[in-house]
Amino acid sequence: MEPRFLLLTDVAAELNVSDSQVYHMVRSGELPAIKIGGRGQWRVERARLEEYIARKYDETADWVQSNPLVDRDAEQ
Repeated sequence: MEPRFLLLTDVAAELNVSDSQVYHMVRSGELPAIKIGGRGQWRVERARLEEYIARKYDETADWVQSNPLVDRDAEQ
């Protein structure tokens, strides 16, 4: 069974980005997370990570639709 909450390093590995990029996403509010424990360690709920990924797919699809590839051979 997969853990409900992930360390930021686990999230970074899952997204194939750096730990500092994940920390920035969490601190900016882009990726929802919680602080727990006496030392205030960050945790990201797996469900929130999956929602974030789905949202990024939607944003990317919108961007692709708004920025179509231009066939350079057709312009000549």
